[in-house]
Amino acid sequence: MVYTPGGRDADVAKTLLAEVGIETRTATSIDEFVKLLSDVTLFAIVTEESLRLDDMRPVHDWTSTQPSWSDLPFIVLTRRSMGLERNPTADRLVRLLGNVSFLERPFHPTTFVSVVETARRGRLRQYEARTSIEELNESELRLRTALLAGRLGAWELELAGFALVASDVCKALFGRKPQDELSYHSLVEGILLDDRQRMEDAVAHTMASGLDFEIEFRHRWPDGTPHWAEMRGRLVRERDGRPARIVGVSSDVTSRKVLEERLRAENDLLEQRVEERTRDLREAHERLLAETEQRAKAEERMRQSQKLEALGQLTGGVAHDFNNLLMAVLGNLELAEKRVDSDPKTVRLIRGAMDGARRGASLTQRLLAFARQQELEVRPVDLAALVDGMLDLLKRSVGSTIDIRTEFEGTVPPVLADANQVELALLNLAVNARDAMPEGGTVVIGLRSFEDYRPADELPAGCYVCLSVSDSGTGMDEATLQRAVDPFFSTKELGKGTGLGLSMIHGLALQLGGALRLSSKLGEGTSAEFWLPATSVTVKEVIMAPSQESCKTSTPLSILVVDDDALIAMSTVDMLEDLGHMPIEANSPSDALAVARSDVKIDLMITDYSMPQMNGAELAREILVIRPGLPIVVATGYADLPPGAGINLPRLSKPYTQQQLASQISTLFAVVS
Repeated sequence: MVYTPGGRDADVAKTLLAEVGIETRTATSIDEFVKLLSDVTLFAIVTEESLRLDDMRPVHDWTSTQPSWSDLPFIVLTRRSMGLERNPTADRLVRLLGNVSFLERPFHPTTFVSVVETARRGRLRQYEARTSIEELNESELRLRTALLAGRLGAWELELAGFALVASDVCKALFGRKPQDELSYHSLVEGILLDDRQRMEDAVAHTMASGLDFEIEFRHRWPDGTPHWAEMRGRLVRERDGRPARIVGVSSDVTSRKVLEERLRAENDLLEQRVEERTRDLREAHERLLAETEQRAKAEERMRQSQKLEALGQLTGGVAHDFNNLLMAVLGNLELAEKRVDSDPKTVRLIRGAMDGARRGASLTQRLLAFARQQELEVRPVDLAALVDGMLDLLKRSVGSTIDIRTEFEGTVPPVLADANQVELALLNLAVNARDAMPEGGTVVIGLRSFEDYRPADELPAGCYVCLSVSDSGTGMDEATLQRAVDPFFSTKELGKGTGLGLSMIHGLALQLGGALRLSSKLGEGTSAEFWLPATSVTVKEVIMAPSQESCKTSTPLSILVVDDDALIAMSTVDMLEDLGHMPIEANSPSDALAVARSDVKIDLMITDYSMPQMNGAELAREILVIRPGLPIVVATGYADLPPGAGINLPRLSKPYTQQQLASQISTLFAVVS
């Protein structure tokens, strides 16, 4: 708005304002000037002489009635200095108009534009304040509406002196009238004794932790009637972070609580009736109940089997290949032993190697059987001996860059456990430690015992043995550590782990009455502690003496040997030839089918199960079409043939010895000496 009657001031001002993109409106009289003023006016430009000559009361009336957010800037053009200390007129204009800036004429355009921009920025900040005030008022109105609609009473508790400020609705919720005082002390005094301490503890907890305040409690109104109330609040802090007050809302939940009590009573009555009806049905259908129960057990076994299947798939391939290697080792060692009878030292060395190979074979069989095991075979186990017996396997499993050390503290009592499962658990922990140290490191296997131990966790008091595996690897952060034993959770990349290892160890520990405790810090490594209850039962080793009865020798047979591993096939052929048979070697299913279609005499086929193109079961079905009734033996490293094998044939478990091979052949052909 421009009001500069007389002279060229209006034209100059309009020209300069247009250059900075500001639209102007010009008034020719003081009445028109006041009429055109509004909230959308950015600022007003007037001359000093016009303000002295005109009646300024309309302008003063308009500025006095501006909204709280508004303080319209006035730019007064003067012909002299307008300092308040030297010009009484300036003081009058400031009191009359409020927000005044003086610009002495003649003025430089740059100075004028600077004063204008200052006035515009100030006005724009007022508009922002208006928007904020409107939004705040709208929010306050919505809050007031929500509180009224929800019958919620607002309250505020000053923590310095525990002064309570409550709305009228809040007072009414506690049986007070709007004019009555409701102090924090009187509020707490009205709470029933059983709930009073919870109220004070909740306030203290919010002050200490900063967490939201929420509590339901019973209280009595001044007239003695009992009620239920719910209070929710949030902590507000001072600028320096100190707790200042708790603000919140309260509501009467008496109706809900009464309804809950009624529903609870009705539910109890319903449960009683259901129990009576169930008892009647149980008495009438005992046989059906029994059938419902082996089914529940069968379903539980099925669920456990499904959990173990994934791990079985992992171990199956590795153990199968290992069995093949052991097959070749054992077969050749057995044949070599027969050829060096005259050299006792060599015989001793060969037998030592065979013992080691048999131990490896025993381990692979346990690995393969683990995924299909339904129940634990719990016996007294010497963990120190178990760890010592596994060291070689563990060292091979983690590789040459990992140093494995043992730290056993004194004599450790035996534990009640399944040795096979504990071995697998230890192997899993060692492999996890290896994966956490890609550049090498140290694994420490510890063994400690605790007498009359009283743990802080869920374990009952008693005597325990702790088997620990600690590494110096990458470690885990707190979030990862919390999920470490969750089934199928793994930090390894896709294809490098199933996420079942730690979860199965955890389950095994619980089933054995123990616990799995994990501790880790990012960059500092991980420690896994496998706690098991100790036992006073003495460990007795059962040594099975080898059978002295040798297998009866059969008449020479023409035997088709099928194995895609040439090393295994050669070993089996050598053992058969040593037994006096006539083996025919085939290194693939297609080669075996070609032999079967020829005129070659075949008395028996021994085939590997896991082969490319088709497995042993599929090959057997094809062979039986060509040569019906042909005896077939499936050699496999699996504890059980995988699902879907679809054929019932004699099995020869890998790795097998020459004696086992001869025994299987004798059984099939019922040879009598």
